[in-house]
Amino acid sequence: MYCRYCGKEMVEGAAVCVHCGAPAGAGAAYCPFCGQATAPGAVVCISCGRPLAVAVGVAPGQPQKSKVAAGLMGILLGLFPFTAWGIHDFYLGYTGRAVAQLVLQLLGWILLLCGGVGVFLQIAVCFWSITEGIIILAGGIKKDGRGIPLKD
Repeated sequence: MYCRYCGKEMVEGAAVCVHCGAPAGAGAAYCPFCGQATAPGAVVCISCGRPLAVAVGVAPGQPQKSKVAAGLMGILLGLFPFTAWGIHDFYLGYTGRAVAQLVLQLLGWILLLCGGVGVFLQIAVCFWSITEGIIILAGGIKKDGRGIPLKD
């Protein structure tokens, strides 16, 4: 295993590189399999032919989620009360946040039927959804719930 930041050999399982102090897996300038320099944005190492995406956390067979799809779901479904169910968070695998949005949305429905106060809760969940959608599209949320980078 080689440091992706400086290209020097690292001890297997090390948390940091003893040569440069970078955390294991940090950087993208060198191939972690052969230690040779890589081109910016390269998907495959031109020296050893191994996929660089595997080294940064994208395991084979693990599909990457779309940043655009998640952001648009958050914004478009958040524009209307009663539709901001946290679907974008379910899509990204952030089930805790998604369930919280779903429960708050359902509570808003119940309070709305009991006297109209629930509309404020509905609007709050809409703002939450729209804000997360904008943050996703702006690149503030870079990984899904499994830690896999979002694709553009």
